[in-house]
Amino acid sequence: MTQTVAFIGLGAMGYRMAAHLTKKFETVYVWNRNFEKAKKHEQSFGTKAVDLSIAVQADIIFSCLPTSHEVETIINSQQLKEGSIWVDCTSGVPESAKKLTQQLKDIGVDFLDAPVSGQTIGAENGTLTVMIGGDKFAFERALPALQTFGSLVKHVGESGAGFAVKAINNMLLAVNLWTVAEGFTTLKAHGVDLNEALECINASSGKSGVTENVFAQRVLNRSFPLTFALPLLAKDAGIAIDLAREAKLPSPVLSLAQNLIQAANLASEGENDFSSAIKLYESWSKITLN
Repeated sequence: MTQTVAFIGLGAMGYRMAAHLTKKFETVYVWNRNFEKAKKHEQSFGTKAVDLSIAVQADIIFSCLPTSHEVETIINSQQLKEGSIWVDCTSGVPESAKKLTQQLKDIGVDFLDAPVSGQTIGAENGTLTVMIGGDKFAFERALPALQTFGSLVKHVGESGAGFAVKAINNMLLAVNLWTVAEGFTTLKAHGVDLNEALECINASSGKSGVTENVFAQRVLNRSFPLTFALPLLAKDAGIAIDLAREAKLPSPVLSLAQNLIQAANLASEGENDFSSAIKLYESWSKITLN
C-alpha cells in the first residue's frame, strides 16, 4: 500500500493540488524551486518541505511544472526508487512522455502523463479533470492519490495520450476564445447589448466553455484574472498543431487559431491571463468588449 507521496512544483495549480493529498496520505513531501514556498505550504497544510533528493524517494511523485523540459531535467538529475510511480501533471509534450516512460521503465519506475483541466478554482476545490496516459496498472495504483484533487479522472490511452488530450482541449479553447472575440465585436458594432446577447447564446447552440465560463467573468468585466497564463495557452496550441502535423492531417482552422494566439502572446506585455488574447483583436477592431 502506498505510504508516501510527493509533489514537485508549487505554482498556481500545484500549490492547491498538493494540499488535497494530505486528506488521504499521512506523509506528503513538497518541493519547489523557491523553497520558501514549500515551507509555507508545510505550515499551511501539514505537508513536509524536503530536499528534492528526498521528495523523489516517495512511492508516488507528482510534478506540475511549466514544460516537459523542466520535468526531464529534474528526472535526469535524480536517483529514483524502484517500484515508484512518477505522475506528471504538466501540460507536456507527448513525445517527452513516451521517452520518459521507456527511460524510467528501465529502472523499474512507471511514468504517467496526467495533465489537468479546471483552472485554479478546480485545483482549490479538488474538482479537476485529469486525463492520463500510460500503463493501466500504474494508473490504478495511482488512482486514490489522483482522486484527491480530481473529480473526473480518466485513463485515455498509452503513454503521451494524456498530454495529447490536454493539448487538443486547450487548442479548442483557443479556437472558441478567438471566435467569441470576433463574433461579439461584430454584435457590438451593430449596437447589440452584449450581456443580453450572451444570455441568449448560452441558451442556444452557439454556446461554449468560453461563453459560459470565460467571457462574462473575465472579458466583459475587464478583470482578466491571471489563472492560466497566455504563454501556456500558446505553448499548448503549438503542441496540438505538432500532433496534427505528425499525423499528416490538414488543420486549417487549428493552424490559424494557433498563429493568432501566438501573435497575441507576442504582443502582450508582462504576465497576462489567456483571456487577454482578446485584446489583440480589440486593438485591430478599435472596439472594446464591455
